[in-house]
Amino acid sequence: MSPHAPAPYGGGYPDAAGGHDPYAEQGAYAGQGTYAGGQGGYADPGQGTYTDPGPYGAPGQYADPGRQDSYAPEPAAPEPVHPRPPADEPADEEPEDPKSGRLATAVIFLVPTALAFALILRGIGDRQLWRDEHATWWAATLSIHDLSLLVRSIDVVFTPYYVLMHLWIAIAGDSPTAMRIPGAVAMAASAGLLALLGRRLFTTQVGLLAGLAFAVVPVTTRFGQEIRPYAFAVAAVLLSTLLLARALDRPSFRVWVAYTLSVPLIGWSHLASMAVLGAHLVMILIARRAGDKIVGWAYAAACTLGMCFVIPMAVSGSGQSGQIAWNNPVLKDLIDFPKNLFGSWAVAVPVMALGVLGLFFAGRRALPLAVWIVLPPLATYATAAQLHLFLPRYLLFTAPAWVLLAAVAVVRIAGPVAGAKAGTGAAARRGLGWVLVAAAVAGLAFQSLPGIRETRQNALGEPDFRGAAQLIEAGQKKGDGIVFSGVMSERRAMDYELRNDAGRPRDSLMYRTPQELGSFGALECPDAARCLAKADRLWLVSTTLDGQPFSGMPKTTATVIQKSFKVVKTKKLQYLQLVLLERTRAATDDPSKGEDDAAKRKVHT
Repeated sequence: MSPHAPAPYGGGYPDAAGGHDPYAEQGAYAGQGTYAGGQGGYADPGQGTYTDPGPYGAPGQYADPGRQDSYAPEPAAPEPVHPRPPADEPADEEPEDPKSGRLATAVIFLVPTALAFALILRGIGDRQLWRDEHATWWAATLSIHDLSLLVRSIDVVFTPYYVLMHLWIAIAGDSPTAMRIPGAVAMAASAGLLALLGRRLFTTQVGLLAGLAFAVVPVTTRFGQEIRPYAFAVAAVLLSTLLLARALDRPSFRVWVAYTLSVPLIGWSHLASMAVLGAHLVMILIARRAGDKIVGWAYAAACTLGMCFVIPMAVSGSGQSGQIAWNNPVLKDLIDFPKNLFGSWAVAVPVMALGVLGLFFAGRRALPLAVWIVLPPLATYATAAQLHLFLPRYLLFTAPAWVLLAAVAVVRIAGPVAGAKAGTGAAARRGLGWVLVAAAVAGLAFQSLPGIRETRQNALGEPDFRGAAQLIEAGQKKGDGIVFSGVMSERRAMDYELRNDAGRPRDSLMYRTPQELGSFGALECPDAARCLAKADRLWLVSTTLDGQPFSGMPKTTATVIQKSFKVVKTKKLQYLQLVLLERTRAATDDPSKGEDDAAKRKVHT
């Protein structure tokens, strides 16, 4: 509670030390405060001075002014009256034992976590992996040596995540469900962490509403089922912010150490998430202005130590920014940012409208939360030409702050959240608040249902590689080859979908493996006729947009295939064509049996 909280009705004035009644020692009718003698007291010359009853109701006594040994009981000062905090701060609770406090904290964390996890877990393995998830699988299933070669040239900023997934896949396997469990746990925990943060910054009702609301928004399900680090970024940001709020509220060396350790977690999950430190800095400045002279040094030490573990990775990653150079947003991307952040306009509009209203109710918490939601998108958009970081999924960590502000607005619309000493009408206001919490969550869940159903479908524009793999497995023969056409990472996708097929077709055109190149892509054979000489049949997986299956490969390779093979069957799937070709005549060139024969090269499985 802030030492500068305004006094509520009913008395109690905070002093400079933080909330003591300055008149606490002057409340008894004795000593300086008695009405005695010629100083205005009710003194009876015959009876002596009447001493006021003690604090526990003991009868008063008459003291004889002429007797020096007369005894008057020591008056006891009344208990100091502490002011109730303003609505933007946590309300004081009645004293409770540590066990009940831990139980309440556990319940507030677990209820939103359980709801979020239940929504994420449903159908978690149904949706196909898309390109970025295939990249995670590829990197995480490499050997540590090959992974080290990969991150030297690309994705060094995801190294901690890839190592984590490498260990997880070694234990749980690489099915879609297994690989999505870590992200599901992280995103579900984010709902619980948001509830705890809302409770600490505001009230229990605000926190629980924010946690439950975040559990039902579509992006929670969408990125909880994503084999990418964005869910971890959200969890790291919320955990770090919660620890900072705890350190400012009840500082201790242990909490500041925990906050220090949380800073690299933010950077390791995603570099764009480091923008939340701007909001943290505002929280520190507010605390310093309130009179805390130590907090600035503690924060500087924590950030300096924490950033020591992030800066080397960030410097290395700055030389790899070309891999996202395709991301050049325009004004329309900025306009559509709310929809893409929350999954639909039906969710974005009410949440953001209430969030803006919540800024007016958030008191001294408003500025840090405003920086949290505004600074990251504006900064990444302004620097998009250099850093290419303006993507809604990169900025997913701003969504919880919007939801928290919306929860503040909803609860305050029903009236102030009453604490234990709120006076008459408190029970009614608390009851109304909880009813409104339930209604708000139900209404948001109803708005979110279409978006949640959409998140369980295949990513928009992604080819049906799973369907192509099923057709190949059903119709393949020994000695078949497979070739690719397009720009949708077809080789990596089919490598995943056919990973458990021992009789899978050979990758006939792969000349240098991705492991050898330290990359996600392979180098194809410069002499297509020589590399295809052993194949009697070819499966062509094409994702070209013009409908021409050969237009997405080098012209010389396409010419060789069309000259030596004929189309037997074509199957059109979603954003994909699967073409089966058979050889029309024997190759005129004698294929080499040397070490560069593509048929003998090991393919990553």
